Amino acid sequence: MGCGNVFFTLIITLSVALITYNILISANASLKQELPGPSTSSIIDPIIQMPLEKSRKYGSNAEKRLFHTAVTASDSVYNTWQCRVMYYWFKKHRNGPNSDMGGFTRILHSGKPDNYMNEIPTFIAQPLPAGMDQGYIVLNRPWAFVQWLQKADIKEDYILMAEPDHIIVKPIPNLSKDGLGAAFPFFYIEPKKYESVLRKYFPEEKGPITNIDPIGNSPVIVGKDSLKKIAPTWMNVSLAMKKDPETDKAFGWVLEMYAYAVSSALHGVGNILYKDFMIQPPWDTKIGNKFIIHYTYGCDYDLKGRLTYGKIGEWRFDKRSFDTEAPPRNLPLPPSGVPESVVTLVKMVNEATSNIPNWGS
Repeated sequence: MGCGNVFFTLIITLSVALITYNILISANASLKQELPGPSTSSIIDPIIQMPLEKSRKYGSNAEKRLFHTAVTASDSVYNTWQCRVMYYWFKKHRNGPNSDMGGFTRILHSGKPDNYMNEIPTFIAQPLPAGMDQGYIVLNRPWAFVQWLQKADIKEDYILMAEPDHIIVKPIPNLSKDGLGAAFPFFYIEPKKYESVLRKYFPEEKGPITNIDPIGNSPVIVGKDSLKKIAPTWMNVSLAMKKDPETDKAFGWVLEMYAYAVSSALHGVGNILYKDFMIQPPWDTKIGNKFIIHYTYGCDYDLKGRLTYGKIGEWRFDKRSFDTEAPPRNLPLPPSGVPESVVTLVKMVNEATSNIPNWGS
């Protein structure tokens, strides 16, 4: 396909998405709804350690660059118990050393309050109109962020986008700097591999495909003003990608992650790829200097502490085992020989459930 046809496809696809978006929100919305302007991103080393000047600023007299932690969620039992555990550990670490953690919001995209409004600070967002997510509920995430950024009074200048299945291991500093976001690089987000698909949304005049970072929207720390520009585009690109059969087939369940990466690049917001942002057990075995445990994968072991991934283990922890009811208090700890990351994960879940009032209600 020639460049002209690619660009024409881009305009048509995003125009349809923009029309859909404009139907959803009022004409008086404070967020800009037009396509982004020219890219102003700079070339950076793709994976770096914490900037030295940032580490030197830590201390009681340092000027804080607080970020607001935002987590999107449905009102399902599955999402709710994860949010309760996540918020417990957020509160434990918010005022710890080196923390730039400010406020917290659960962005609940069910459209109505639930029973945990008094436990977790919550913003009620409306879901997409029936059928628009095409069974891919994650499409509600960018739309929920658009609503929250429009309507909420957010005091902090930065946003940490997190997820219910994140457990904060230690206080998190503001890892972003110089107009760049700070994001975790995912090995399975491969812009170069899918360049022909991504050029439908990121035309060649925007620059090399490597301008698209290998990230999702979470975990990401980004300036609030930058996110206000990115969010409507993120929503539009997500909808356009889902409507396109080739893109939908190529990206599957990570489609919305690609949409955020593309949208960030379209607005010229580069990211420091911070590989120490989080770990993902059971593949990552040590906590080290990481800030977040992301328990997206099941952890299956035999009684000798050997991983049996792909086969249900004699001992297991998998969040999907608790999709219709919250995990009980005092889950059994893994057998001897299981890595530190998995042991820590289960201990932290147990501590949270033991201390959260009315657990299981």
